[in-house]
Amino acid sequence: MGKIIKGSNLKKAFHYVKKNGISQTYYAVRERLQMEMADDYAYEPVGDSELERQKREGEKFSVKFSILVPAYETKEEYLRAMLDSVLAQSYGNFELILADASETNRVERIVETYPDKRIMYRRLKQNTGISANTNQALMYATGDYTGLLDHDDVLTPNALYEMAACITAHEEKDVELQLLYSDEDKCDEKQTNYFEVNRKPDFNLDLLLTNNYICHFMVVKRQLMQELGFRSVCDGAQDYDMALRVVNVLFGKGKKPAKKTELPIAHIPKVLYHWRSHSQSTAENPASKQYAYDAGKRALEDFLRSRGLKGTVSHLRHLGFYRVDYQPDLIANRPDVAVVGGRLVDKKNKITGGMYTAQGEPLYQGLHKEFSGYMHRAVLQQEAEMVDVRCMKVSRQAELILEEMIGLPFLQHPGTGRFDWSGCLNERIDFVDLSRRFCERVREEGYRIVWDPAMTEKCD
Repeated sequence: MGKIIKGSNLKKAFHYVKKNGISQTYYAVRERLQMEMADDYAYEPVGDSELERQKREGEKFSVKFSILVPAYETKEEYLRAMLDSVLAQSYGNFELILADASETNRVERIVETYPDKRIMYRRLKQNTGISANTNQALMYATGDYTGLLDHDDVLTPNALYEMAACITAHEEKDVELQLLYSDEDKCDEKQTNYFEVNRKPDFNLDLLLTNNYICHFMVVKRQLMQELGFRSVCDGAQDYDMALRVVNVLFGKGKKPAKKTELPIAHIPKVLYHWRSHSQSTAENPASKQYAYDAGKRALEDFLRSRGLKGTVSHLRHLGFYRVDYQPDLIANRPDVAVVGGRLVDKKNKITGGMYTAQGEPLYQGLHKEFSGYMHRAVLQQEAEMVDVRCMKVSRQAELILEEMIGLPFLQHPGTGRFDWSGCLNERIDFVDLSRRFCERVREEGYRIVWDPAMTEKCD
């Protein structure tokens, strides 16, 4: 899959030119083709013996799930595939609630062929939008947790077991999870090819403020989801809005946490959801739902207001991705952030450093500065374990840490607010090692470190 130029890609390129111009489209298309040529992903389903083990193990768990599916004139093959995927779960303690807003009885006729009592079908009197329709399903939920499933997508057979096992493991540590999510991939209409796997990071607040990386499969504590409900003003981005509002609740009433807060959120690093890609889906044709991306922008703006954060949200080149520009800057708005780092770019316009793993391994190294990288993350603000001291801005608390480590006062480079290393050029400094030790100290103090690719430093 992805070894040839697909018609959908030409369609995406056309919309991209209209929005971003020829130059940016050139780099976007070039990168897209390179990524598709290199895409050797193959979904590996869980074996029968493992599924049998999960069935036995799952009998020890008490977690009940409510799977919410708003349906509307769903194609029979998609609807049956969705229903079959839920009924094939290795963990059986669930209820599947369908809220059908169809004008015909096509969905109802198909559901009637499934006698499983765990399926709860509700015919809606009118189609009032995706959020209102989902709220109708949510109203009937009785499970401990609710999961969101689109009517034309499918779950992997181990999806609910993995969620239940994770919830149970945390309960044994006296942690009641409020939000869980997994990795995902896409499949074609016939569900014969799987591609574009989305390997997600653990919870990353600043990445979430750039796009809905949580997406599928998302599970939320049922009581919390019912308290929040879905908002029609965010139709098209209702899942994103829900994730942001859940996080907002978990942060508590304090507007600006002074230190990084660990939240009861878990990421399961396994593909548990197949997002079907067809001509009318956002997965295949992002421009088909421009309203959804405008709704996502509204959801982000509401989150900022609710936290007392002063900033503006703008669309990035790729649909569904955003940038938050804080006033006057990120550190001034966010006491939980002590360091903001940027990227280092060489004379060939290739990224040489800037963001690293905690062990000092560079991310995005060698990527052209106009490329956006895997899942566009190379152009997104995100929380980092380590950034480079040669391109960073810091809070006063972080200044003191750096001064202690290098034995020099923190001198700002004129006009940038970054540390001026010109007085250290005669010293032999291992900048990557210094960055690692400095960022480790900052994290030990409980502060966030944010990477902002809009900050760029030329580096030989």
